[in-house]
Amino acid sequence: MSLSIAVVIPTLNEERVLSRTLLALRQLRFDEVVLVDGGSRDQTVAIAQGQLPGLSLQPAKMLEAEQGRAPQMNAGARTTRSDVLLFLHADTLLPPETRTEIERVLENPKYVGGRFDVRFEDDRGWAWLISRLINWRSRWSGIATGDQALFVRRSAFDDLGGFADVPLMEDIELTRRLKRMGSFAALRATVTTSFRRWQQQGTLRTILQMWLLRFLYWMGVPPRILQHWYGTIR
Repeated sequence: MSLSIAVVIPTLNEERVLSRTLLALRQLRFDEVVLVDGGSRDQTVAIAQGQLPGLSLQPAKMLEAEQGRAPQMNAGARTTRSDVLLFLHADTLLPPETRTEIERVLENPKYVGGRFDVRFEDDRGWAWLISRLINWRSRWSGIATGDQALFVRRSAFDDLGGFADVPLMEDIELTRRLKRMGSFAALRATVTTSFRRWQQQGTLRTILQMWLLRFLYWMGVPPRILQHWYGTIR
């Protein structure tokens, strides 16, 4: 089964990690690649523009959009025409078998999308434990986060109206709605991502903060209130 795949990458001050991600992406030869910047103040845009030629089978694009992962990813998705949308964080590397795995899953019409397992670059200690907990929780709940490289059929994404206009939890909200439409695959193939976010504020503090935010979200606290609280405690 041959499906066209568009990769959408939201960016914001990613100069330290973006070049490596794009170099790895170039080897996978996806049909479309769209980067959507939310107002970077570093060299992110220049790095991206320098690597656009030959990045995908169709000419790769660099856009600007309102800051926020949801509006940035929605803006990028609207410019593509591929059968499948793959949303990738700027610090995340896809495995070589990405296209094959996506096509294998979506050959079955019951699946509307899916996600990959995740590991961190320095896969020891806290990083090892956190990645295993993320994958276990996602496999048990059927809910995924953006670190796991979400992919979705365009038809399903369009039917849902894209990502909800929320400042946090846009990935969880999307997968919750997708599950009502069909099955959501939890692939064993693994993406590799940076551990930087967990280390910046202290690993244990970040773990507790993330768990609390998700618990409050499941209890019905609106994402905009969570964003205000999240900004206050950082």
